Amino acid sequence: MTTIEKVRRINLNQVSPEVYEAMIALNNAATKDLDPDLAELIKIRASQLNHCAFCLDMHTADARKRGISEQKITLLPAWAEAEGVYTEQEQAALALTEEITDLTHRHVADEVYARAAAAFSERELGQVIAMALTINAWNRIGVTTRLPVPKR
Repeated sequence: MTTIEKVRRINLNQVSPEVYEAMIALNNAATKDLDPDLAELIKIRASQLNHCAFCLDMHTADARKRGISEQKITLLPAWAEAEGVYTEQEQAALALTEEITDLTHRHVADEVYARAAAAFSERELGQVIAMALTINAWNRIGVTTRLPVPKR
C-alpha cells in the first residue's frame, strides 16, 4: 500500500479575486428579497448533498445564530419525512434545491417545479433558484479547493 502525498490546493480568493468577487455579487443578488432563514436551509441542504464540510459548518452555525431550531437543522436530511416540521414554502424550496443540486439522473421534475411555483411568487421563486445555484457553486469551490473547516 502506498501513501498518497497530500496535494496543496489553491485559495481561489487569493489567486482569482475577480472570480471570488463575482461570487460575492451573485450571492448578494440571490439573497435579496429572500427570507434569510429559508436561505440558510437551502444552503445547508445543498451543502449536505454536495458533501461540502466547510459550507455545511458555516451555514449550520449561521442558522443557529439566526435562531433556526435544532430540530429543523438536524432533520434536514430527512425533511420530506418530518411531517409538521417544515412549512410548505420550506418543503417546496428544499425539494427544488435537491432537484437543482442533483441533475445526474434527470431534469428538474415538473411536479417539483410546480410545487415551488405554487408556494412562491415569481420573484421569490427566482430568488430560491438563484440561492440554490449560488450555494452549489460555492460548494463546488469548497470541495474542489478543500476549504478547511475551522476548529471551534
